Amino acid sequence: MPFKKILIFLLSILFSLNVSGIRSFNRPAAPKQQKSVSEKPGRQKKARVIGPQSAKKVQKKQDAKERKKKKDSKKAVKEFQNHALEIQAPDVRERIKQNRKNSDANYKAKKKNNSSRTRNAGKKYR
Repeated sequence: MPFKKILIFLLSILFSLNVSGIRSFNRPAAPKQQKSVSEKPGRQKKARVIGPQSAKKVQKKQDAKERKKKKDSKKAVKEFQNHALEIQAPDVRERIKQNRKNSDANYKAKKKNNSSRTRNAGKKYR
């Protein structure tokens, strides 16, 4: 008699575990939340929701394509500039090179002057 009761009890537990496992299998996974720790005690950051892995994978591929497109674009511009320089007469070519040097020097001086006015960047030039 006690053996039957124990057997029935174990079978009911086993059956209920299987049923609950089947029910939760079809349910979509809830997005995970990342806990954020604030450095300052007065401020609290909101927890950001982390999306599914497939969305992250697609985003990574898209970013990689964008980087490659940008790289190819820069390469094409550089090739075009070199070609435009090659087809010029030698004296014009020298003048173009000198103009590039002058404009680069002016840009550096202007950037240095602007950044030296700001507090953090100015420490570099004081």
